[in-house]
Amino acid sequence: MKIHIKNGRLIDPAAGIDAQKDLFLAAGKVAGIGTAPDGFAANRIIDASGLVVCPGLIDLAARLREPGFEYRATLESEMAAAVAGGVTSLACPPDTDPPLDEPGLVEMLKHRARHPNFAHVYPVGALTVGLAGERLTEMAELHEAGCVAFGQAHLPVTDTRVLMRAMQYAATFDFPVWLQAQDPFLGQDGVAHDGEVATRLGLAGIPVSAETIALSTILQLARDTGVRIHVTRISSAAALDMIVAARASGIGVSCDVSVNHLHLSDADIGYFDPHANLVPPLRSGPDRDALRRGLAEGTVNALCSDHTPVDDDAKQLPFAEAEAGATGLELLLPLTLKWAAEMQLPLARALARITSDAARILGLAAGVLAPGAAADVCIFDPRGSLKVTRESLRSQGKNTPFLGRELPGRVRYTLLDGHVAYENGR
Repeated sequence: MKIHIKNGRLIDPAAGIDAQKDLFLAAGKVAGIGTAPDGFAANRIIDASGLVVCPGLIDLAARLREPGFEYRATLESEMAAAVAGGVTSLACPPDTDPPLDEPGLVEMLKHRARHPNFAHVYPVGALTVGLAGERLTEMAELHEAGCVAFGQAHLPVTDTRVLMRAMQYAATFDFPVWLQAQDPFLGQDGVAHDGEVATRLGLAGIPVSAETIALSTILQLARDTGVRIHVTRISSAAALDMIVAARASGIGVSCDVSVNHLHLSDADIGYFDPHANLVPPLRSGPDRDALRRGLAEGTVNALCSDHTPVDDDAKQLPFAEAEAGATGLELLLPLTLKWAAEMQLPLARALARITSDAARILGLAAGVLAPGAAADVCIFDPRGSLKVTRESLRSQGKNTPFLGRELPGRVRYTLLDGHVAYENGR
């Protein structure tokens, strides 16, 4: 299939392109930019007048809920949500049931995800068997099966000796380790940021120190072992300050933030809205603002959806009893555009955080539209809008604190390996 995308505003952050240029695709690859290759005859022409043409989006955290949690979501439903959101590549955490701690499970997931209209799936393997924090997994075998990194999802490794050995082993093979920083004891039974809102609502709090104490351990062990460390979903200004200082001291550490923590604070819990029950918890307004600035400046390396579909039975409960998590695959682009507009950022810089910068963390040759690159493309209307409703979300999970909001941007086409996987003519 040869496709000519014409008259669009082509934005490729990795190549520094932001101009009206035509894009030519052939045999699943980018065949040319601006000028058609010799003898190019398109099978299809997409008129992108008034639209932005950019690399397919890359999401660093999207739970697909398979295997084990099909009652919350299925691979088919979440992949439909991904392409509807312009997401062409995603990393899935290992907290499935059973966890992704055996090569056979990873291979099964990769096999099921081999569908022309499914985004490319990059599993994060379990760092310890059963995510129990006691015994190391066979990381080399998991890597051969398709894992791009190793982590614990939300679950801690409380035995620091086990964590150090895991980092040492990973460093030996140059495997990245992805960890979320939250001390399980300081955060035990907590459901909200330890602040005025939690006190007023009578909710058990999780202090910022639960994040910073855990992060201090992670960073010190990373320094000692030389492992490539990625800190997932940071939530506080103090954590970001620690990561900046660690980099200055020579530790190779990257970090990301979720779209929820980029836009919301603990004030958005409102009157016990269970959709705002998240891990990590929504922090204070100043914390949120620090993360927004950090992402704009690049000290926060990437933005992710932290997509976590939850069934209604588990969400429609009192706040403290509701299962944590929010759906986000379809909101990654709109919430990125909203942040960019509010921060008055160039669109190319904002898109970099969900394309080329995210690809760099994953170690992928993706998030770019250079000739010869995979033809994974997102085409969206920057002047369009998305009304977030249960009906508009293709994800099986309808749980998001943004329900009812009008968000900027509408995906019109998503192309995977040079074919149209999603199309919305409106």
